[in-house]
Amino acid sequence: MALKPEPTAPFHSVQYALRVLETIARHADGVTDVQIARETGLPTGHLAHMLAMLRREGYVAQVADGTYVVGESLILLGSGGDREAALRDKLQRTLVELRDSVGAAVYISRYIDGEVKILHYADGPRAPKVNEWAEFRRTAHASEVGKCLLAQLDHDGRMDHLSRHKTARLTSRTITNEKVLFHKLDSQPPTVPMLDLQEYAVGTVCAAVPITAGATVGCLALSMPLEHAHRLRQAADALNRRAAPVLLSLSL
Repeated sequence: MALKPEPTAPFHSVQYALRVLETIARHADGVTDVQIARETGLPTGHLAHMLAMLRREGYVAQVADGTYVVGESLILLGSGGDREAALRDKLQRTLVELRDSVGAAVYISRYIDGEVKILHYADGPRAPKVNEWAEFRRTAHASEVGKCLLAQLDHDGRMDHLSRHKTARLTSRTITNEKVLFHKLDSQPPTVPMLDLQEYAVGTVCAAVPITAGATVGCLALSMPLEHAHRLRQAADALNRRAAPVLLSLSL
């Protein structure tokens, strides 16, 4: 499987965040934002937003003298055998916060060994998850999770997937023509959320954004009932803004 070469906006943000974290980690006694800017080369305005996000996520902390040190979340994620449990807890907390802020069920999915897999999700009474009436792994061409993952593969990777999972029609809006599907995937800007208006299931709308870490393709997605479709674009934009912290957690 090969990935398409275009990096996504969250990818760029994460690269900057990793540089900031590396700089802070080198200064055990704390480091000022001025020194961080000098060592990373990041503009002051950009750095201020980055530090605010890292503090919010618990990756850095600001101590009494105003300098920055490594935060509790970063320490937990670097704690050897506890890392997997810490990562699961961190991602779940992030998804619950995201669910509540966007008012929709949210999911983290990865493309693993040629299959679509939902690894984490957060739902609730006011944010019901989508009914998996047709297996997600068999319906990548129809679900926004699946299309977001397929969009990150090259042509051969997509053809390999569709040779194993045919493009069945699930609703009247499902794209079943491979050429039309690939054109839609290729014309999708990587920095814009991908939207699904009842292509997978009647009565459900979805959105997804890519979160690719290294050689592993992934996405962050949301779903909501059709009666909330008027909120989909706003929720999708919020999802896009929160993709970088999720990708950062997966990258550490």
